[in-house]
Order: sequence, then C-alpha cells, then structure tokens
Amino acid sequence: MNRPRAITLRFLAEPAHVNFGGKVHGGAVMKWIDQAGYTCAAGWTGGYCVTIYVGGLRFLRPIHVGEVVELRALVIRTGRTSLHVAVDIYARDPKQPELTRTGHCVIVFVALDEQGRPRSVPPWTPETDTDRALQAYALRLIELRRLMDAEMDAHLGQLEDSAAG
Repeated sequence: MNRPRAITLRFLAEPAHVNFGGKVHGGAVMKWIDQAGYTCAAGWTGGYCVTIYVGGLRFLRPIHVGEVVELRALVIRTGRTSLHVAVDIYARDPKQPELTRTGHCVIVFVALDEQGRPRSVPPWTPETDTDRALQAYALRLIELRRLMDAEMDAHLGQLEDSAAG
C-alpha cells in the first residue's frame, strides 16, 4: 500500500482569526498546524492518532487577514508507535504568486487502536540525503526533549520542596 507521506492544506485567513494586534491569532495558526499534522499522520498510519508533543514552534512573520495560508506536513521519522511530522507554514496575498515562510514546528503523534492503546505504525525509511537530514533532525529533537524534561523535572522538584517547607 502506498501511504501518503506529505499533505498540503490551505486556508484563507479570515477576520474571525484576528488578534488584538490586527494579525492572525497564533492560536488559530496552532489549530491549523495540528489539523495539517493530524491529516498527515492519519494518512500515513491509516488510523487515528493523537498529538503528544509539539516542539520548536517558531513564528517567523505575522500572517495577515486575507492571506492564503498554506501548511505543508511531512513525515520525517517513524518509531514503533509514534511518528514525527514536520509542518511548515507559508502565507501569501491571494493576488500574488509568491509564498513567504511564516513558521515551522515538529509534532509527535501516537497511533491508537480502537481501545485507545498505542499501536504500531508503518515504518518509513529515508531514501535521500534530505530525508536522512530530516530524520536526524527528528532524532536530535528527541534528545533535546529528554534534556528539557530532565531540567523541568529538577526545577519542579525544587518548587515542590520549597512549597512543602
């Protein structure tokens, strides 16, 4: 079975998406990111997936109301029950052909069976130098996440100790 590794979703940034600064609200963009990531993950796994981590979310420039927003999601790593999906965000004036990159992140999904338990995902094997670089990026993010979690646990332990004392 040929599974789609990438998807592209497009939205029109509407006035309902505006924040207090007159640009598209970051929360609206985050919702679109999750929708694009989920669509990609579900297409790859052939089943239901849940978001367990969003990392490296970076907004590079604001999105303006009236712009066409394009989200490109791509599987960049698979594990036993999880997969990493990179999402790049672009925007453009609908009257212009040039897209501008406005953001990026990586989402980790876990595939679930009908009982809500993690299930195996189809493996993906990098075939090009770009694929190998993207997989290495995902592996590096795993290591950075472990370091951040350890740091957070250490600080939370200190906060709990000082609150109890």
